[in-house]
Amino acid sequence: MPRERGEKVVATNRRARHDYNLEKSYEAGLVLTGTEVKSLRQGRANLTDGYAFIKGNEAFLDAVHIPEYSQGHWTNHSAKRIRKLLLHKEEIAKLSHAVSAGGYTLIPLRLYFSDGRAKVEIALAKGKREYDKRQTLRERQDSREAERAMRLRNRVGE
Repeated sequence: MPRERGEKVVATNRRARHDYNLEKSYEAGLVLTGTEVKSLRQGRANLTDGYAFIKGNEAFLDAVHIPEYSQGHWTNHSAKRIRKLLLHKEEIAKLSHAVSAGGYTLIPLRLYFSDGRAKVEIALAKGKREYDKRQTLRERQDSREAERAMRLRNRVGE
């Protein structure tokens, strides 16, 4: 029985939703060293430059920054090492086919602890163009303004 219950989010990649169209997301386990886990438990990680790739029949996470553990010594880990992802064979095959077909990449969305085990949510994503990003921002702004106008209109009617 795990000591911890529930989900504790360590880091999120807010930039991913802005830069990519997210198709499907997967939950993957992480192979970590002891000092990496301790550093994550302190809530220290950065996913902004991270990406995942598939080599052979294995998935890996690269360029995710987990800083060195402050009380660590010579056994401390390197901050931006390549980490292995734990996924099912079928999931790796699906992701491999999508990425090799072109246009798709694997982006980490969030890093969290689920019942005491470190997990990462990765998404199959397609990059947005500049005009797509502007269009998304414009739509979001228009919907906010419409909601604001409706709230004001409903208050006046009361």
